[in-house]
Amino acid sequence: AKLALDGTTARDGRLPVNPSGGLKAKGHPIGATGVSMHVLTAMQLVGEAGGIQVPGAKLGGIFNMGGAAVANYVSILDRIR
Repeated sequence: AKLALDGTTARDGRLPVNPSGGLKAKGHPIGATGVSMHVLTAMQLVGEAGGIQVPGAKLGGIFNMGGAAVANYVSILDRIR
């Protein structure tokens, strides 16, 4: 909670989290949440995220959980240089 309160996880903070508002902000497109998370992260890394762009984004971390917490994965995306 401290990191959120002190602005560390804000879009312009040292460690931005969910600049799009997260999946709660977009509803729950069943079956498409993981794809959406990867697309939004890729858009950040190529500088095409518009009003939610994190300046200088170089790495993106994605965590998704499906079913009754039985299908979990983590992806780390890196900007192509």
